[in-house]
Amino acid sequence: MTRVLVVDDHDFFRSCVVDLLHSTPDLVAVGECRDGSEVLGAARTLEPDVILMDIRMPVRTGLDAASDVRRAGLPARVILLTSDPCEQWRAAAEAQGVLGYHAKGAEFGGLLQAVRRVADGGTAWPEDEGPAPRDRG
Repeated sequence: MTRVLVVDDHDFFRSCVVDLLHSTPDLVAVGECRDGSEVLGAARTLEPDVILMDIRMPVRTGLDAASDVRRAGLPARVILLTSDPCEQWRAAAEAQGVLGYHAKGAEFGGLLQAVRRVADGGTAWPEDEGPAPRDRG
């Protein structure tokens, strides 16, 4: 079972992702955060395998929180969520240990594939899209 921490400042979107994860046999949402400032503490306490995190949040960004996770040496693997996918921030994201991103407007099935791919040791950048990883349910 892959443990996922969901981080997004939009309550409705975050709730939808949590519900989706709970309806999937091999994935579970172990916690939620509304801002990047909450991520480090939650990641230490909840020990997620994957952190799904909005890149743009009002207090502390997803890139800042990914940096915190990396500097703390936590094993959680980070995927950023964005409503505006672009390559401009990819180098900065990779420098913080981020392993991919998923567009908020894309299908949720692709999000599940990205989580599984990253949990299995891969990455989830747009060029990584392809056949879905094996179903672990």
